[in-house]
Amino acid sequence: MMESLTLPPLRIATGVIRLPGSKSISNRMLLLAALARGRTEIRELLDSDDTQVMLAALARVGVGVTAIGHKAWAVEGCGGAFPARDADLFMGNAGTAIRPLTAALALSGGHYRLSGVPRMHERPIGDLVDGLRQIGADVRYTGNPGFPPLAIHPAAVKLDAPIRMRGDVSSQFLTALLMALPLTGRPAVIEMTTELISKPYIEITLNLMARFGVDVVREGWQRFNIPAGQAYRSPGVLHVEGDASAASYFLAAGAIGGGPVRVEGVGRGSIQGDVRFADELEKLGATITWGDTWIEARAPASSRLKAFDLDLNHIPDAAMTLAVAALFADGPCRLRNIASWRVKETDRITAMATELRKLGALVEEGDDHIAVSPAPTLTAGAAIDTYDDHRMAMCFSLAALGGVPVTINDPACVNKTFPDYFDAFAEIAAPVIAIDGPSASGKGTVAERVAAALGYHYLDSGSLYRLTALAGLRAGKALDDEAGLAVVAASLPARFSAGRIYLNEDDVTDAIRTEEISVGASKVAALPAVRAALLSRQRAYRRFPGLVADGRDMASVVFPGAVAKVFLTASAAARAERRYKQLIAKGMPANMHALLQDLQERDARDAQRSVAPLRQCDDADLVDTTELDIEAAVSAVMAIAKRQGLRN
Repeated sequence: MMESLTLPPLRIATGVIRLPGSKSISNRMLLLAALARGRTEIRELLDSDDTQVMLAALARVGVGVTAIGHKAWAVEGCGGAFPARDADLFMGNAGTAIRPLTAALALSGGHYRLSGVPRMHERPIGDLVDGLRQIGADVRYTGNPGFPPLAIHPAAVKLDAPIRMRGDVSSQFLTALLMALPLTGRPAVIEMTTELISKPYIEITLNLMARFGVDVVREGWQRFNIPAGQAYRSPGVLHVEGDASAASYFLAAGAIGGGPVRVEGVGRGSIQGDVRFADELEKLGATITWGDTWIEARAPASSRLKAFDLDLNHIPDAAMTLAVAALFADGPCRLRNIASWRVKETDRITAMATELRKLGALVEEGDDHIAVSPAPTLTAGAAIDTYDDHRMAMCFSLAALGGVPVTINDPACVNKTFPDYFDAFAEIAAPVIAIDGPSASGKGTVAERVAAALGYHYLDSGSLYRLTALAGLRAGKALDDEAGLAVVAASLPARFSAGRIYLNEDDVTDAIRTEEISVGASKVAALPAVRAALLSRQRAYRRFPGLVADGRDMASVVFPGAVAKVFLTASAAARAERRYKQLIAKGMPANMHALLQDLQERDARDAQRSVAPLRQCDDADLVDTTELDIEAAVSAVMAIAKRQGLRN
């Protein structure tokens, strides 16, 4: 694993992100499916450290959990009685797993021992244990009182009085009791003795319990009644929503880096309270657009976000993103009512204050608030410590949008909820140089040399169509099989390295230049479904520290938000002469007149095609190489890149 990841100075953020599944929903669904009668299929389940912890724990207590496809699991419910009555469970640092599972196990009549990483043993669980002990559950501390590790023993449960518990430390304690109490089959009442924080997370819990056939009668946010005689029943097939907390990083990126940035997987119909982050972002001046299953953010008309003073008790996780967004505000900002930050994966108030100061901000922290006064310019080269806290790593990636390099220490901590986060962030923020131009203009050679000079990745898009034709023929596809070739294109295992082109690990640099494949490439490039499939494949090559992509529609279609756009051209005569010399040098026959005619006809076809016609974008720099050699052409493009702030 990387010890650190240095993000380059970033200027813009634009694009579309498909969100991973919600951690909160994923782990709640897994446990409810385990407690229910019947088989439940859960699709789009988050694949992360926390969900793996829950899956492993359920398997240890005898629940049947089986992977049935990509991000899809089948859970064989045990009807409220875990088959294994004795187990040791390692819960990592997964709060959404240990807390509800503790309550369920305490009512299961077995012997269980739960432990985690050292930080888990510092995260309070006393309010939950106190609530369970009120009804006779035998839950014991085997380390420091009030904290894991825990030992659970069989005990007779009594429900002759309301369970009284605090709600101002973590809403997960209430979630745990709500999910476990229906296992008794008797009426139960929970009364809150303090204000309940993070109410939207309780709404998620109640919504999911109802999907499994158990209704809770809520009296405001002070009293929760669970009627007798209810039992969890499998609803059959469930789909996990996208992670609304994760959406906050990308929406904030759109508000800071121009946008638009669209997140798919959450929207108006979401059951997650963290979608309200978009409302808070709108208060800062961002332009927010909602769909049923998506949200989009753009930067304010003014260059900076508005200063703010907000009560963020309702979105404590997503509120962390606003703390970093405060670096881009036009004045001091204050985040209030966030005491729960102190008992998360780390003490997030102290951690956030410490790391924001590294970027030049003046920060004041209190028991339940943090105030941030942004610096006129961010400090370059800050090394951000992440405290084994996934949200610290993801939040502070946004600082690079201030145009300064930022190093994220221990970037792998994002595996807790979003293992592919930095790849996803690169899809909207990694700088791209898009080089378009007609055939034989030298764009491939120039692009590869510019990429090498900058230390960027390189995409030869024209070769992707040749590779699609080659892979399609090898797979037995006809070159007019649009649907079949689109499938091939969507998963094309292409790689470019040191001037060579690979399909899987097969060097096909020469194989894709044959006449058969050249003709095949022209045929597949005319298929709309293939072009659509390769569009996402081309965008997937966008990685930090940056990408140089060449092709005939790079700036106009594939990367319309590219930081630098170059239209590389030359007269048809100059291009024909270059190709003539290349062929002669390889010992191949060539006819100058035929080459010129072929290029002129190809230029006309490319300019007139219905899908992605060849044209110079209005915001692209024209580089005419008619009188330039390769070195001069590379220098011209490098000058454009440097003008946009791109350097090696």
